[in-house]
Amino acid sequence: MSEVKLGATLFCYGTEYARYEYGFEECVKQAALAGAAGYEIVGTQMLPSYPNVSDEFLGLIQKLKAKYGIGPVGYGANNDKGMMHDRNLTDDEMLADTIIDLKTAHQLGCKVMRSQYMLSPEAFERLAPYAEMYDVKVGIEIHNPESPLSPLMRQYLEVINRTHSEHLGFVPDFGCFATAPNKAHWIKALKAGVEEEHLKLAADMRYQGVPLEEAREKLMSMGAHPAINGALQGMYGFVQFKPKDELPRMLAELKEILPYSFELHGKFHYLGEDLIEPSIPYPEILEVVKASDFEGYLICEYEDELYCGGTEFTKRQLAMAKNILKVEK
Repeated sequence: MSEVKLGATLFCYGTEYARYEYGFEECVKQAALAGAAGYEIVGTQMLPSYPNVSDEFLGLIQKLKAKYGIGPVGYGANNDKGMMHDRNLTDDEMLADTIIDLKTAHQLGCKVMRSQYMLSPEAFERLAPYAEMYDVKVGIEIHNPESPLSPLMRQYLEVINRTHSEHLGFVPDFGCFATAPNKAHWIKALKAGVEEEHLKLAADMRYQGVPLEEAREKLMSMGAHPAINGALQGMYGFVQFKPKDELPRMLAELKEILPYSFELHGKFHYLGEDLIEPSIPYPEILEVVKASDFEGYLICEYEDELYCGGTEFTKRQLAMAKNILKVEK
């Protein structure tokens, strides 16, 4: 049976942090109050000296751990190919940046580092000895629009199997299991003046696999409000969704890659008082996790598309996960 601990990424409080309503300490405090047993730091967001970490910040981490009882357990790395204005970074440059991230994760005391698939399978393979040296497990985030065993993720799985490294694996992001439209995008579109019947038509066309431009042309010909384009782009992009009859296949894929997973990313976009995520089938996903041998953190991650702040939503997300998993923390 699984042994799941519940945590939160401090990214959940990104809106409050960006508005200077919360400092770093308040983010940690709110994660503790929400019931997290540990937290993830996204380096580019909250490390003043990124990509390095200062002795002063390490001292703050220890001070807050003593004060609130929780510390960093995961590090969100940055794999940005577009740092140069005239070209993408090479594999060598991406690898060098990721090694710096590994060192920072190690200094923070994180045993898991979440990396994006901008880090190529080839560079990922070359990272193995460095991950082993720093004793930090590096998980490629399986993020929408990818799925656990999409062709690209299979390339990473081949690397993991070829290297036999216990420090290379995955971090599944639950957003890739979405089976319905993103409610936050839906709400924003309605507030902007989009008619609900047009949103429903857009969702239906996405379910049917109608190409994006064809769907856009049809909606515009029907007089849909231009603001629908934001929601439509999301439906075909990083918050896309699949028909519910594909869920069993995706959950079977999750089951297959869980033995290689170091951490789970509990992405959520909206959570009402009923503690139901409208687009991501959490009960079904977490039943697969419960029945597995997974040991590690489920890190809750609120994507604040409504810009309302993540404090209350993060509390709800952790409460929902506790209810389904039957865990204390």
